[in-house]
Amino acid sequence: MLFIYNLFNQLYILAIRLASLRSGKAIEWLTGRRNLFGELERKVIADDKIIWMHCASAGEFEQGKPVIEELKRNYPTHKILVSFFSPSGYHAGQNYSQADVITYLPTDTRANAKQFFNLIKPELVIFVKYEYWYHHLSVAAFHHVPILMISAIYRKEQLFFKWYGKFYRRMLFLFRQIFVQDDSSLKILQENHIHHCTVSGDTRFDRVKKIADNFTEIQGIRDWIADRPVIIAGSTWPDDEILACDYVQNNPVKLIIAPHEVTEIHLRQIEKLNPDAVRFSRLSSSMQSTQVLIIDNMGMLSKLYRYATITYIGGGFNKSGIHNTLEAAVHGKPVIFGPNYQKFREARELIESGGAFSVTSSLEFKTITDHLLNDPQALLKAGTASKNYVENNLGATQKITQYIQENRLLTRS
Repeated sequence: MLFIYNLFNQLYILAIRLASLRSGKAIEWLTGRRNLFGELERKVIADDKIIWMHCASAGEFEQGKPVIEELKRNYPTHKILVSFFSPSGYHAGQNYSQADVITYLPTDTRANAKQFFNLIKPELVIFVKYEYWYHHLSVAAFHHVPILMISAIYRKEQLFFKWYGKFYRRMLFLFRQIFVQDDSSLKILQENHIHHCTVSGDTRFDRVKKIADNFTEIQGIRDWIADRPVIIAGSTWPDDEILACDYVQNNPVKLIIAPHEVTEIHLRQIEKLNPDAVRFSRLSSSMQSTQVLIIDNMGMLSKLYRYATITYIGGGFNKSGIHNTLEAAVHGKPVIFGPNYQKFREARELIESGGAFSVTSSLEFKTITDHLLNDPQALLKAGTASKNYVENNLGATQKITQYIQENRLLTRS
């Protein structure tokens, strides 16, 4: 199985090289790793006490941030090194002041893993949610460095739990402790004789709560909304934008669209749906009568949801599924999304709590939105359910950092 694993990794790298002939992301994936070890030699010195956190991409990085910030508070003399697999994650980390070193993860070969470990010599290793790189994990375990998995979630259909998944299942035993999001994940692990695990919850709840608590006004938004009801559609794709724009054409509400991809081509596609739409970068006081506002930047969405009457989360009409519902729910807003949400625990539980609604068509979206806008009690009830759901799931970060402290996994200066 190790031979097959190594072969697969080599084939994956070959596929990336072929994709780089056409894909900008593939080019970034390759060029970002070109002088990786040289950059680490420059950034890490021999006396540094390193906490290494690995995140697959930007979403996992958001889950890791609450733990990073708590560790920085409790262990100020340690340095935080964050590695990423994807270019989007790597770019997300560039402006994050709490991380001392941001790097790509070297491709998972035995030689790379040894060189990486010997350069950074971590005192603690934390992987976020998923990604299991055998060589990197086994080298750290060989040196008796504690490895934690946080905010993990497991399903019976995963490779670990197949009859032919023994090689991958063995990787789970390399972790000192696995912190899972829910009881279902805990049960699956225990049924497979993996008992070094505990339910901590999802650190994303702590992250969105902190962002909401530190809210600051976005200049121009409140004046543009005035006293009108407003739908905030976040992380949208074309199917989502068609649905939302169809609704506002026949209803006296305002719509703010924050697309998932902020490219000129995509922005122009949205403008075709509503020719009177204005981009945020061009917004002025004379444009308050416009009905649709397009956010043409990144990083504003989590604050935008504060202004919503109703929120709509994009991605539910795509195969990959919906985007972050918690950023909206934490503000106490009803949440609507498309039909592809089943693999997202928080979406299922938000629906069960009464804070979220799934739609499969423009007609269903109209029915639910009309009901919420025309019934203040229904609107308040759904918004309260969303906020309570987030509040009731806080605390994962504290459980993880308390485990680190109680088990003395890090030295204090």
